[in-house]
Amino acid sequence: MATYVYETIPSRPGEKPEQFEVRQSMNDRPLTRHPETGQPIRRVISGGLGIMGGSKGSPGPSGHGCGPGSCGCGKY
Repeated sequence: MATYVYETIPSRPGEKPEQFEVRQSMNDRPLTRHPETGQPIRRVISGGLGIMGGSKGSPGPSGHGCGPGSCGCGKY
């Protein structure tokens, strides 16, 4: 189960969106209505944690640290 951040979609100018979290399976479709109030909502896409690894210490010409034959990005 993943935890997703949603926010209400303001219906009036100047109204602030309310953010809340919902635990869902990654296979579930995004919610479109607040589970308690029925107000329209949208899922908030945020940064998140990225983990990068590899034997190369600096980015190559492709900008993401791959080298000849290491990732198949097509730049080499």
